[in-house]
Amino acid sequence: MNKVFKNYLYNLSYQLLIIILPLITTPYVSRVLGAKGVGTFGYTNSIVQYFILFGAIGLNIYGQREIAYHQQNKKEYSQLFWELFIVRICTITISLFLFFWMSYEYTKYTYILYIQIIDIIASMIDISWFYQGIEDFKKIVIRNFFVKLTGVLFIFLFIKNSDDLYLYTFFHSFALFLGNLSMWIYLPKILVNINYKTLKFIPHLKSSLILFIPQIAISLYTLLDKTMIGFLTNNEYEVGFYEQAQKIVKIALTLITSLGTVMMPRVANIYAQNDNQKVKEYMNHAFHFVFILGIPIMFGIIGITENLVPWFFGDGYEKVKLNMIIISPIILFIGLSNVMGMQYLLPTAKQKQYTISVILGSIFNFGLNLILIPFFLSYGAAIATVCAEGIVTLAQFIFIRKDFDTKSIFKQSLKYFMYSLMMLISIIFIGKFIQSGVLCTIIQIICGIIVYGILLLITKDPLINDIITKRKKGENYE
Repeated sequence: MNKVFKNYLYNLSYQLLIIILPLITTPYVSRVLGAKGVGTFGYTNSIVQYFILFGAIGLNIYGQREIAYHQQNKKEYSQLFWELFIVRICTITISLFLFFWMSYEYTKYTYILYIQIIDIIASMIDISWFYQGIEDFKKIVIRNFFVKLTGVLFIFLFIKNSDDLYLYTFFHSFALFLGNLSMWIYLPKILVNINYKTLKFIPHLKSSLILFIPQIAISLYTLLDKTMIGFLTNNEYEVGFYEQAQKIVKIALTLITSLGTVMMPRVANIYAQNDNQKVKEYMNHAFHFVFILGIPIMFGIIGITENLVPWFFGDGYEKVKLNMIIISPIILFIGLSNVMGMQYLLPTAKQKQYTISVILGSIFNFGLNLILIPFFLSYGAAIATVCAEGIVTLAQFIFIRKDFDTKSIFKQSLKYFMYSLMMLISIIFIGKFIQSGVLCTIIQIICGIIVYGILLLITKDPLINDIITKRKKGENYE
């Protein structure tokens, strides 16, 4: 079993945990805290993420890539680690002081924001980028399992009513802090001693700032939507509706993006060895993977939403239904842009094209949010998000068109749309004849998987056939 496949399985196991745990906690939290409490947390957390983003100044992606370039040399990546970590400490400390000052002035949510200072401190000691760079995903998964399970335990033990929003915020932040702190346990066995007098910081600061520009742009259409709903409508409920819809869609999205997390350092390392043909092989597999999973997941969410929302979230969340349906296309858009941007453009040092694509997306998102949110509230933000992700995906396709056969890429997706449409019809049919509830949703999901799987097997899909054949022969799938 090759390293990429192992890392994907490690990462996928964690992503499955991410899917399962919210299925347990979200119905409870949505009822206990209510739409207003969920919206308040979502709004304040979006503000905190800006300060984490500005503090990290692109060091996560830059650090992951640079460590991947030098993962064959322990001395070099040990020195790189300390150089990047010290830069991170300095930049996030500045961000922390700015956040503290802002929280003091922001009287409406001051106490919630004070608690979330822990998130920024947790970001300061986060070294997951290092483990991603050396492609050691096992340790990251162990850490994340610990964080998530601890958080779930705290929620059920201590969160009892809407007044416990402060406790919920604290447990969310503290579990993150403990998880990041636990990553340091493994370091002494991985790093070697270096000459600290030879450490250099300024070159990394300059290079990471280049990657910081696209990170700012990305934040405008991943974080700004919730902030703008709260600011433009002054309505925590609308933030809550949007937050919950995004939560479900992005839970499903993790099945797609989990591949991108393990592929970036792999492609960066192969690129450093000048094996461009191997890079293209990996990318073609990645495109196929996104289509074969992303399209049916998108249609599946559309099909189960009507029955899922009432029993999953409880009363008062009716607007989540249409929000989920509107947002669902981002599963395909983000999946594709993850392949083109995170798995190809960035690892192959084409950050200029990557930056242009995300800046275009952020401009469209910000403009559409300003126009649509005042009239359509959370629905307007959902529409703006889908349009922004579509623009990013289109721009990146234009940039890679000379490196890949884009016509063939689009052509191979058509059959998956057809199979997924047939699956959607079966899901909707079941929803009409079975009373809404947990059982209906479970049957819809199982039926959808069976219908789609049978269609893939009957038509002898190349990717599925290749995996089955190689597994029978005991070969590695790459």
